[in-house]
Amino acid sequence: MKTSRQRGAAHTGGTSLSHKVRIWGVRKNLSRSKQENAKQKKPTYTVRWNVDGVSHQSTFATRALAEAERSTLLAYANKGVAFDKVTGLPEPLLRERQARSWYEHVCAYVDMKWSTAAGNSRRSIAETVATVTPALIVKRRGMPDRAQIRRAMYEWVCVKTERDSNVPPADLARVIAWLQQNTVSLADLQDDMTGPDLVRSALDALSLKLDGTRAARNTITRKRAVLYNMLAYAVELRQLRQNPIDQISWKLPKAVESVDARVVVNRQQAGRLLDAVAGQGERGARMKAFFGCMYYAGLRPSEAVDLRRENLVCLPESGWGDLLLTASNPRAGSAWTDSGTSRERRTLKHRDRQETRSVPIHPNLAELLRAHLEQFGVHRDGRIFVGKYGGTFQETTYHAVWSKAREKAFSAAEYDSPLAARPYDLRHACASTWLNAGVAPTRVAQWLGHSVEVLLRVYAKCIDGHEDADRQRIERFMSPDIEP
Repeated sequence: MKTSRQRGAAHTGGTSLSHKVRIWGVRKNLSRSKQENAKQKKPTYTVRWNVDGVSHQSTFATRALAEAERSTLLAYANKGVAFDKVTGLPEPLLRERQARSWYEHVCAYVDMKWSTAAGNSRRSIAETVATVTPALIVKRRGMPDRAQIRRAMYEWVCVKTERDSNVPPADLARVIAWLQQNTVSLADLQDDMTGPDLVRSALDALSLKLDGTRAARNTITRKRAVLYNMLAYAVELRQLRQNPIDQISWKLPKAVESVDARVVVNRQQAGRLLDAVAGQGERGARMKAFFGCMYYAGLRPSEAVDLRRENLVCLPESGWGDLLLTASNPRAGSAWTDSGTSRERRTLKHRDRQETRSVPIHPNLAELLRAHLEQFGVHRDGRIFVGKYGGTFQETTYHAVWSKAREKAFSAAEYDSPLAARPYDLRHACASTWLNAGVAPTRVAQWLGHSVEVLLRVYAKCIDGHEDADRQRIERFMSPDIEP
C-alpha cells in the first residue's frame, strides 16, 4: 500500500515535464524504536526517484510491490518518456490519473466556447454532444433511454445558462446524475484497446438521424468538426496525447454538393410565385419584396430579415440600384442566444466584423422595394421587413406563406416536384441567372458572398444554355479546313 505520495492533485504538466530522471533502488525501512520492536512491526519498502532536482518517493508494504513500481518507472524512463516534476509521475500515468470523464469535458468545452460562440454554433455543439454521448457510456446496466440522454445533454448540460443554475429539471435530474457517473474517461478514447471502437462508435452515431437513416453529408461534416474540435481541446489541456479521430480510418459519405437544377425557377415561374405571395392579404404583401430580395439579389433569408433602410445606398426611380449588406440575423433559438430571442444579429456569413458585401439592385427589385417602403414604411430601428406589429419574420410564418404561394402559382406537376421547394431556392435561382447571363464567376461569387471555388462547385449543374455554342466551337476547331 502506498503511504507517502499523493497522486490525485490537479495538474496538467506543461513546462513541469522533464527527461532528467534518476531512479534509486528499493530501500527497506526498519523499526527504529523499542516500542515499535515490541509490536513486531513489519518493515516497509520505499522507491525513491528524482525528476530534475525534485525528489519523490512511494512506500509499500512488501518488496514485491515496491519493485513492481520501480520497474514501471524504469520502463518509462528507458523509453524516453518525460516525467512531471510536481507529482513525479511519467506523463502517460499523469494523464491517466487526471483524466476527465466525457461528461466533465463536455461541460468544460461548453463553458470555454459559450462567451464567443454564435447562437447557431452553441446549438451545433449541443446537437453533436446529444448525438454522440449515448455511444460513450461506460456501462449499459441502468442506462436511461437514449432519447432522455439526448434531451438531458441538449436542454441542460450544453446550455451554460441553464447549468449555471445548478438545478436540473425534475424530470431530467436522475438522467443527469447517472451521466455524471457513467460516461467514459477521456483516457479510454486514447487507450489502444478501447479507443478505436469508442471513437468509431461516436462517429457512426453522428452520421445517423434519429430514425436510423443516414444523415446528410453537410450535417455529418458539421458534427464531425465539432467532435474533432472538442477532442482537440482535450489535447490542448493535455488530457489526450493526440486527437484520437486522426488514428482511425473512417470516411465521410460521398459528397453531393451541387445544387439540384430541378429546384431552380425561371423568371416566369418566379414572377408567378411573387404575385401569389402578394395575394395572401397584408401578411403576404409585406413579404413580396422580402422574397424578391432572395430572387433578384441572392440574399440569404437571414440577410433579408435584417435588411435596413441604410443598406439601400442607392434606390433610384428607375434603373439599377446598389445594396450594401452589413449584418445577418440568423435564427438559433432562444436557448442559444444571449438576448433570449430566437434570432441574434451577427456579422455576415464567412465575413469578419465590419466587413460588408455589395450587391446590385435589379430594376425589378428596386420597383418592389420602392412600393414596399411607400406602403409599409420603415420600422423605428430601420428594418424594412417586419410583421404587422413590428416583429421579425419567423421561419414558420414565411414558410407557410411560401407553401401556399407554390400551391397557387404552380401546376400540379410543378407543385409535386422539388421546384422552389424552399424560399432559399430563390437564391439558387438568382445565382443561376447571373451565371447563365454571362456574368463573370468572380463577380457572382463576390455578390453572393462565396468563394469562386464553392460557387462553381455548387452551381455547376445550373449553368445552362451554352451547350450548342460549345459544340460549334469544337466542330470549328476540328474542321479539316483548319490547319493543325
